[in-house]
Order: sequence, then structure tokens, then C-alpha cells
Amino acid sequence: MILGHSTHLFRKVTIVGVGLIGGSLGMAIKKDRLAREVMGVSRQHSSLAQAFKNRAIDKSSHDLKKALYDADLVVLATPVKAIIQMLATISKSLKRGCIVMDVGSVKGTIVDAAQKNLPNHVFFVGAHPLAGSEKKGAAASNADLFKNSVCILTPMEKTNKGAVDRVKNLWTKVGSSVKTMSPEEHDKILSFISHVPHLAAYSLIGSIPTEYLQYASQGLKDTTRVASSDPQMWSDISLTNTKNVLLSLDKFVKSLAVLRKSIVTKNENHLIEIFKEAKNKRDGIA
Repeated sequence: MILGHSTHLFRKVTIVGVGLIGGSLGMAIKKDRLAREVMGVSRQHSSLAQAFKNRAIDKSSHDLKKALYDADLVVLATPVKAIIQMLATISKSLKRGCIVMDVGSVKGTIVDAAQKNLPNHVFFVGAHPLAGSEKKGAAASNADLFKNSVCILTPMEKTNKGAVDRVKNLWTKVGSSVKTMSPEEHDKILSFISHVPHLAAYSLIGSIPTEYLQYASQGLKDTTRVASSDPQMWSDISLTNTKNVLLSLDKFVKSLAVLRKSIVTKNENHLIEIFKEAKNKRDGIA
């Protein structure tokens, strides 16, 4: 029993939102005995029931205030807009020294909301695990989801160093390689490598006549897989990282226009050059 307790990073962890990311983190925390108790919060009874079945949580509540009581770490694992709304209301329910961590895909607006609403005796650390799936919900949770993945932390200059170290330790122990950058840099990078690719997948599948989809090959399925992702989540991301999304979307449209022009002018050499450059980039992804 003493050996088990010696591995605990936190006494009580409260996870708000026990879907794919929140549920998987709960499973990993319990699997590796990183907390003495994991509390799950959701408005949906079915999600909490599934989280119990997955052994992602020890206790559950629909009452956010009750669930936050005496928590050492609070994980906000809901869509971005819901995270922002919660940051405006939870401060009085958090004990002194509590660490609040979000796992949202946009950092600037969330970090701003945390700085504006959380008291100085509560420590906020922005985190974004670059792991996931087009699937959603507690049923898709996986204790090994974060193995061999990257987690980005976005602390500010005033962020408590001890809190950052504890959060970094948590992600390292569940299998992630941790990188640190500013919220602004995170949002710009993610708009290119994640946000616009999702928009492209939604747009591509939306442009295909429905009656043609019966002939869809594996190539189309692979290319548009992420279009099966949660619409609410991607609406939130698009509307909270608007500046960067529009920047990278404009570059994507410009790239398509160059490709289109080469096809219209039947410029075979340029087409091959475009395809070779793209292939080399794609082949270089680790």
C-alpha cells in the first residue's frame, strides 16, 4: 500500500468532461497510480457510467461545485467555449494551491480567460495533448492514448513554476513528450497542422455528391477521416482561433489556386514539381 501511494502526483484529480481526452487521461492516471482519487464530472449520466466501466474515475458528480471541492488538480476537458465559460465561474470552488489545466485545442483565448478569472492562489497551466481520434465520447477512451505522443504546455511568464513542473511530470508519466511554447505560437502552429486540415476534410467530403460516395475508396476514407470529428468542437476551435485559422486557410486556398492554374494551362512540369515537393514534405513527417 505504501508503494502504491509513493507514486501519487496528486491526491485528488477532478476531470470535467470524461470523453475521449478526459476519459483517456483518467484511465492513464488510474493505471499508473498517479492520483489517490479521480473524480469525473459530466452532465450526461451515460458518460459517467461508461467512465466507471472503463476504470477512468473513482467517483462522479453532476454537481461541478461539489466535484471541485478539495481537488489538487482540475482538468477541463470540454469543448473550448465551455472551458472559457467555466473559467469565469469556478474560482470560488477551488482551494488554495489548486492547479487548473485545460486540454483544449486553442490556447490564446483560454489562457486569457484563466488570467482574467482565476485568483492568484490558483495556478493555471494550459496544455494540449496532440493525441486523439475522430471518435468521441467516453466509449472511445484509451489508457494508452498518450503513449509516444506530444503534449504542448503554454505557461506564461507569471505561471507558477512548481505547477508547470507537476503538470509536465504528469504528461511525461502517461507517455507524452512535453514541449513548451507561448499560447500565440501554439495557436498559429495548430491552425496549420490541425485546424485547417480538419476544415479541408469537412469541405472535401461536403463537395462530393452523396450518390458518388458508394464508390468511395480507401484513399477518400483516409483523406476525410477527421471529418467524422465532433462538429461542436470544430466550430468552437474555428471561432476562437479565427485570426490564425483564416491565415492558414488563405494559404491553403492560394495553394489550391496554384494547382488549379497549372491544370488549366496544362503545365505538366509545374504539376510534377508541386507534387514532388508535397510528397517530400509528407514523407518527412516522423
